[in-house]
Amino acid sequence: MPAVEPVNVAIVYYSATGSVHALAKAAAEGAEKAGATVRLRKVRELAPPEAINANPAWAQHIQDSADTAEAVLDDLGWADALLLGTPTRFGNPASQLRAFLETTGPLWAQGKLADKVCSAFTASNTPHGGQESTILALSNTFYHWGGIIVPPGYTDPIQFKSGNPYGTSHVAGRGAPSDETLAAARHQARRVVDTAAALKAGRATTA
Repeated sequence: MPAVEPVNVAIVYYSATGSVHALAKAAAEGAEKAGATVRLRKVRELAPPEAINANPAWAQHIQDSADTAEAVLDDLGWADALLLGTPTRFGNPASQLRAFLETTGPLWAQGKLADKVCSAFTASNTPHGGQESTILALSNTFYHWGGIIVPPGYTDPIQFKSGNPYGTSHVAGRGAPSDETLAAARHQARRVVDTAAALKAGRATTA
């Protein structure tokens, strides 16, 4: 069912070779289908050109995603719900996403990140390559913001196929995200939208 209350969703991600980008696009589709207004935003690339150009897939993705807008703090302030996406880096979020998150202090200090519905998704090169710990690490940021963390859990049959209740995850070393993984990303986003809509409706009745 589409969300009854209008919901703004910011999907903010970092992707090097395109796997997380694909998950982010699927999440945007799921959120829009649930009735949300969506801003799909990548964070700024910080790696040096020589590192990027040494990996053809990385260099190609830079070109392929050139028309995706870069995230700014206004995107977070505008949103009722946030989905963050990142590849794993030794079990942690990529430094590019962390660098952006570390600029959110002014919003946090004003309480403008509190009570937003938050969720996360990731990709690693190998199975068990730090997917769950990466999502949990992003949850530490959500805790400090005062966010309301909404994981996908096992709340849809697709979750028993994709298999990660923490957040959608993909093994990039196996190729592009499967239809099941993309469906899991759409479900996660719908769940986030539905939760945010319910919270907005509840607040409206008690205002």
